[in-house]
Amino acid sequence: MFKKIIIQADERGLLFNKGRYMKPLAPGIHWVSKLRGDTVTVMNVMKPFIVPGKELNLFLQDEELLRELEVVDVQDYEYVLHYEDDKFAQLLTAGKYAFWNALRRHRFIRADIRVPEIGSEVDLSILPKLGGCVQMQEVASGERGMLHYNNVMQKELPPGKYYFWRGPVQAVIKTVDLRQQQLDLTGQEMMTEDKITLRLNFVCQYRVVEPLRALEIKSFEEQIYIQLQLVLREYVGTLKLDELLRTKQEIAAYALSRLNEKSAEFGIKFLSAGVKDIILPGEIRDILNTVLLAEKKAQANLITRREETASTRSLLNTAKLMDENQTLFRLKELEFLEKICEKIGTISLSGGSNLLERLNALIGPKGDAS
Repeated sequence: MFKKIIIQADERGLLFNKGRYMKPLAPGIHWVSKLRGDTVTVMNVMKPFIVPGKELNLFLQDEELLRELEVVDVQDYEYVLHYEDDKFAQLLTAGKYAFWNALRRHRFIRADIRVPEIGSEVDLSILPKLGGCVQMQEVASGERGMLHYNNVMQKELPPGKYYFWRGPVQAVIKTVDLRQQQLDLTGQEMMTEDKITLRLNFVCQYRVVEPLRALEIKSFEEQIYIQLQLVLREYVGTLKLDELLRTKQEIAAYALSRLNEKSAEFGIKFLSAGVKDIILPGEIRDILNTVLLAEKKAQANLITRREETASTRSLLNTAKLMDENQTLFRLKELEFLEKICEKIGTISLSGGSNLLERLNALIGPKGDAS
């Protein structure tokens, strides 16, 4: 008893006898004997070569069938990108795969995931289709990246986006900011040489110039902060309070000089520094205010005495000139008379002398005005 099997152009058949693979069947009409236990598995050549319940290696011994298949063996340390007619189809992980080459052209790109960085042969546009097999890390503008494989430094990376395979080797980019940064030291209590405790607010700017060196230092910013503290304590401790207040502008220059002596150790360059505030204890501030007030009062008294002396000297000179020159004396009298007239509403004159004599009598030693 025979059974008719029709295989279409986009199909292939696999002939089995009592479950044992015999041969492939090309498109066309085939007759198989049911009495002998023949069966046919019809497969679509547009789909991967997968026979349910059968191992792939069972069919790869057939040279005739092998000519119609593309076989790819993916190792444990590999990913394989599968393209059909130059279009990405799927990502293949460890295992063996077979595809019909009848109606489609297959292409494979192998990636060794022991080297995590994704090479230029992989089009970045397909990465979203790869799911959890890919990770992205970014180095921002103004930063420098240090690429590490399993905590081992590999190379330095400029700003950009970088893609890595997820696999046995862990890829991590550690970034270092190369932009100018500011370190604020706020409210630090320090003691001067004369045992006065004050609080200092200080600021400095710096820039990282050796990113790798900066990464090698644990708690990088904290160590810079402590170094700045030590430098300032060293300087403040050598000066009395009056000297410190008088030369506070020199603190920044000293601190900057000392910090740059240590800059090579940190891989940075200190750019500028400055004192923001010097905060004194309340009782010291009151004492200084009292001293300042006394100094200002003494200065004011000195200026007053100086002006009084100058005014007296000027009057003495004027008196000498008036004593030597009667005309000047009379002009001065008329000047005073003018000032008196500005404050008196009316002046009454009596007697037979002329007007000038009567006015002269007003400004004389016994003159009367009413």
